[in-house]
Amino acid sequence: MTQDTAIKLFNDKQIRTIWDNDQEKWFFSIVDVVGVLTESPNPRKYWSVLKTRLKAEGSQLATNCSQLKMLSADGKYYKTDIADTQQLFRIIQSIPSPKAEPFKLWLAKIGRERIDEIEDPEIGIERLMETYLQKGYSTSWINQRLKSIEVRKELTDEWENRGIKKGQEYAILTDEITKAWSGFTTKQYKNFKALKKENLRDHMTNLELVLNMLAEATTTEISKEKKPKTFKESHKIAKQGGTIAGNTRKEIEAKSGKKVVTKENAKQLIEKKKKELGK
Repeated sequence: MTQDTAIKLFNDKQIRTIWDNDQEKWFFSIVDVVGVLTESPNPRKYWSVLKTRLKAEGSQLATNCSQLKMLSADGKYYKTDIADTQQLFRIIQSIPSPKAEPFKLWLAKIGRERIDEIEDPEIGIERLMETYLQKGYSTSWINQRLKSIEVRKELTDEWENRGIKKGQEYAILTDEITKAWSGFTTKQYKNFKALKKENLRDHMTNLELVLNMLAEATTTEISKEKKPKTFKESHKIAKQGGTIAGNTRKEIEAKSGKKVVTKENAKQLIEKKKKELGK
């Protein structure tokens, strides 16, 4: 397992975390989180009791809890119960502590928002625009990003019609498209931009977004015309769609003398724009 380790600070206390590059997930030390939220003198015992209660309630989270070796205060590594973000929120919901209440309120708010978006999808679009604006993205980039979501949805709808399975098969085809136009698989592309859990498209330049949309839109159109009956046929079409956008990228690079695929991520692009505007 390829991992990067890091320390997250919460109210001046340390929560040990591990980034799993294979699963593309952050994992947190449960004992550390319990210690911060409960201020218990013995967070290990508190978690042991809580885990027993969760198991009695039939919680799969406690039953399937994973362990990884983490650095302890004595400088040695010991196996420690860990949780990903989703599992961690479930544990927080089970902790009766004033410090856990802000998390519970936030989770309830998110749940209400998701229900609202299901009832009226336009609310979700408006909320998404607000989020991007708050992060400092330009209106033109946001419009481009929203269009890319539409293009992606048309592609996945086409794949669903062709019997492509969500999850691994979607990921394989996406990798083929991305590699054909950019020269990178999705994971390689994210590593190139020094990203972890972040969405790759959220860290693309306008030109990168346009070429990615061209690759996906072209793949969709070819698939609609060819009507592939097998995954192998869809895989071939994905490569064709990506290659067309890849040829366009090469032409742009030949004329401009600059690489289209850049290491710059969203934060860097926003900061550069601010400097250009003198802010």
